[in-house]
Amino acid sequence: MNADAMLAVAAAVALAATGWGLYLVRGSTAVPAAAWGVAAAAAFLGEAVGRARGQLEDPATAAVVRLAVAALVVCPAMSLLGAKRPQHGVWQFIVGTLAFVLALPAVSAVLVRPGSMPDVHLLERGFFAVLVGVGWMNFVGTRHGVAATLASAGMAGLVRDFLPGGDPGQEGGGGLDLVAAALVAVGAVLAAWQSTRSPAQNPGLVGLAAAIDRPFLALRETFGAAWTLRIAERFNAVAAERSWPCRLQFSGVALDTGRNSPAAWEREANRCFRALARRFVSEAWLARHGPAFPAEVRTSPTSKTH
Repeated sequence: MNADAMLAVAAAVALAATGWGLYLVRGSTAVPAAAWGVAAAAAFLGEAVGRARGQLEDPATAAVVRLAVAALVVCPAMSLLGAKRPQHGVWQFIVGTLAFVLALPAVSAVLVRPGSMPDVHLLERGFFAVLVGVGWMNFVGTRHGVAATLASAGMAGLVRDFLPGGDPGQEGGGGLDLVAAALVAVGAVLAAWQSTRSPAQNPGLVGLAAAIDRPFLALRETFGAAWTLRIAERFNAVAAERSWPCRLQFSGVALDTGRNSPAAWEREANRCFRALARRFVSEAWLARHGPAFPAEVRTSPTSKTH
């Protein structure tokens, strides 16, 4: 099997893994980001098949196609930045506009200057670098840290010609493309596999604390650090105002075990968390990632009224 055929295989694996990921995030506002990922993987697979068939031997044509693929590669990270309801739907028009703007030099090269290399402005090159970095930073602190590192390194390799200092006319990059595609494929498969397994719940939690911990950690793995920390910030502000003996940290629920309070605080805390979570996920998603209150959750012994 030659390098171009192996590249197509890696792209197909990445497409299958992103499609699996799209199914796993159903019921959440991360669906558009996963769909952008599927679109990027499909575009890259199309490019790889074209190379295997000898249809992209012209360097200018190959650069134009790769720029179009690169414009889609950075869309999932951008999409997640606007994942909160109700603006998450409209946000996808912004993501699509960004993809078009990033791919505009390719359109210009085809329609205005046929046969020439796409002329990518330094500002656009900076956007590629920033969005690849944002996607990595959003997940590096989660359970998907290794997968995010592999996938981000692979994406950087795929868009390297359009990063600051890159040269789309440089020859002999087939080996680097294969390594980059393999990194993306392995990272995507690892992330999808990890998403099928529930995050490890903090030990010692019972009752509503445990009911909040599981879906909160699942939110962290789905949306990354940016929105998880925002949810925790909003929840903790209400918790401090109402003197609840619990806080949300990036690692999950933290309880003040030295304080006892009526069971009512647990109900209120659960309602608060679910209201915040509903900005990102559906009730069906919450049911898949944690028990519902009150039917499936026991009140913790320390929260009984004395």
